[in-house]
Amino acid sequence: MEYLLKKGLFGEQSVTKVVGLYSNQSDAQAAAARARALPGMAPGQVRLLGPQDAKVSHRNFFGRSLEPEQRGIFKTIFRAHAVTGVAGGVLGLLLFLWLYRSGQPMIASSPLLAFIAIVGFAITFGLLLGGLIALRPDHVQLITSVRSALASGRWALVLHPTDADQTQAAKDLLTATSAETLSTL
Repeated sequence: MEYLLKKGLFGEQSVTKVVGLYSNQSDAQAAAARARALPGMAPGQVRLLGPQDAKVSHRNFFGRSLEPEQRGIFKTIFRAHAVTGVAGGVLGLLLFLWLYRSGQPMIASSPLLAFIAIVGFAITFGLLLGGLIALRPDHVQLITSVRSALASGRWALVLHPTDADQTQAAKDLLTATSAETLSTL
């Protein structure tokens, strides 16, 4: 399932974000050093943010730290809409065929209009679902929480795991360091 989601809908390598919030710099730096030593974790997957990064002059750095795969985001937007739009069209076609074969009077009386309406609405709902997936509301909440923590003087260790094993290892590491742990879906 993870493979289908990652290769089908998302264009990013790191779909999940895991964040540990710390009250002081030394704990955050120690956790970052241990995170870099996790199996398969590349240096670019570990980002340490401090209170200075919440300032206006550092906003570009803040955004790139939490969402480093800008090109992947555009791939996600395109893929999510394409896959869900096509899936909506196929489901709409199947619904139309089922209704037509069952002899529904409204469908049988004007099959072309029924086909256009059913398949058109199904594609529309598929595209709306693609938009919801592309918006990533789970990321918005995480970014807001990290920004608030940084503004209040805390430190954030942002990890970008690329698979389920790295995600679990990252969560275990942050839990062991007594950090407040946040993650996306």
